[in-house]
Amino acid sequence: MASYLQIENISKSYGPKILFQNIGFNINQGDKIALVAPNGTGKTSLLRILAGKDKSDSGGKITFIKDIRISFLEQDYCFEPEYTVLEQIQTTAPVMDPDQKQAFDLNVNKFLTGFGIAPESKMKELSGGEVKRVALTAMLATDADFYIMDEPTNHLDLDAIEFLEGYLSKSRLTLLMVTHDRYFLERVCNTIIEMDHGALYTYKGDYENYLQKRQDRIENYNAETDKVRNILRRELEWMHATPCARTGKAKYRKDAFYALQERSQQVYLQRQVDMDNVPSSKVHLGNKVFDAHSVGINLSGKCLLSDFSYNFCRGERVGIVGSNGIGKSTFLKLLSGELPADAVSGSFETGESVRIGYYKQTGIEFKPTQTVLETVSDTHLLNRFLFSHDMFNNRIEKLSGGEKRRLYLLTVLMQQPNVLILDEPTNDLDIVTLNVLEEYLLEFKGTLVIVSHDRHFLDRLADHLLIFCGNGVVKDFIGGYTEYRSFMKDYNAEQKSLERGSQTKQDTRTQSVAVKADRQKMTFKEKREFEQLESDIAALEAEKESLTNSMNSGTMPFDQLQAASDRYKKVLEELDRKEERWLELSEKS
Repeated sequence: MASYLQIENISKSYGPKILFQNIGFNINQGDKIALVAPNGTGKTSLLRILAGKDKSDSGGKITFIKDIRISFLEQDYCFEPEYTVLEQIQTTAPVMDPDQKQAFDLNVNKFLTGFGIAPESKMKELSGGEVKRVALTAMLATDADFYIMDEPTNHLDLDAIEFLEGYLSKSRLTLLMVTHDRYFLERVCNTIIEMDHGALYTYKGDYENYLQKRQDRIENYNAETDKVRNILRRELEWMHATPCARTGKAKYRKDAFYALQERSQQVYLQRQVDMDNVPSSKVHLGNKVFDAHSVGINLSGKCLLSDFSYNFCRGERVGIVGSNGIGKSTFLKLLSGELPADAVSGSFETGESVRIGYYKQTGIEFKPTQTVLETVSDTHLLNRFLFSHDMFNNRIEKLSGGEKRRLYLLTVLMQQPNVLILDEPTNDLDIVTLNVLEEYLLEFKGTLVIVSHDRHFLDRLADHLLIFCGNGVVKDFIGGYTEYRSFMKDYNAEQKSLERGSQTKQDTRTQSVAVKADRQKMTFKEKREFEQLESDIAALEAEKESLTNSMNSGTMPFDQLQAASDRYKKVLEELDRKEERWLELSEKS
């Protein structure tokens, strides 16, 4: 297999902090590689060096095969606010010959359609997730040989993530990316490279294989340490032999002893956030959390919520999903009390015992020149969140994206909330920190409300979902995200099947009426049954429509929604049975 890229002896450091030193690896044609490492260890720096946006400190050597075309997706996409989407993409397009330009334009239309972005939209009017989709379109449309992506799923809604996931997994492209999205990693990548303790480890296979092989590596390392300690014990006995015997000992054996002693002290220590002793709320959460009755939200003439009624309960775990720009973050502002009163209609009440911890998507809100220690003065907690003593005087502006997110999370948890409102908490956090955060939230005793596009995160933490459908409509679904997507696929397939079946039955009815004169006549009893069937079918069709409207209203409580769903299935079954009997009798005149 052709080698696209060879990396040898590259290094990067910022001041006294060494990110990586003298590392090297190869990337072959067709590889789809995820780069995994803790926040602040240089993942983004490494990608920028490979993309030609930065340089290695030590020189090193980066060799691409001749004429390879590279396309790089950075975390932050720079754009002109007054440009339309199409103008923005065309302005940043690489130089191309006419044939390449034609292909590029076709690809732009394909990806904008796939991502659901109108080419005439102004960039300044787009949400963060929509801007990310424009950046992805600009990159993917180049049809490059090698793609380098830094957190491609950040800020994307779930539909856009699944579209990108489907495209990358099916395409025969070469890819190196940093991502925290574990489902995305699992379904797209065939190789994982881990930066750990200054070294690189390559794992062929998916995310599940990586977890297992990584654990095996750690256990083998520590088992080797135990073995060395046993050897050291015997050598120590030898070194402590009588002075007379010791004078004849070989120098190489003494040197070997000291080498063993050093190795025996090296146990693999996984560097991860420790949330075991994060202070918990001292305020007991009462039964009343948030009570919403016929609530509406209108901002800038746009309806984001309409006639929404729901009572949040103590200990409830709610996931909120929906397209970019549909009103999810605005809804969280309603819960947190940050929404202007004139934008809200209806009745919304917050329980007296509620103590909110609000993690905003916009991230940390401190002065860039403020230091880590000025932000959080508890040095013990800073250490538990991987901020070592030599980082205390670092300015916020010097932290990596993940380090800023980790520090912000700590400031929220220090407030000891009994209600946590989390708006895209997984963005920029490394996978190990995500796993620790999930474990902490699973033990959290208060109410949890999460807006997230991380499917793994939602599946683990959400008991049910509020689905923002647009035009102010919100639907409730009991279960996690994977269950919801499975339900929707089955539901959509069922609706298409019913539509086809309904048309077929209507055609058959018409044909039956046309030829009934040539068929055996119905008995008096059958005529009465036939008339009753027509009446029953009409009533069932009306009930089916009524149930559909009720379930789509977004206002039904859990128990009523479940009962309506069960009844809907029975109505469909009864309709099929009665329509089949109607067809049998219609054969007779």
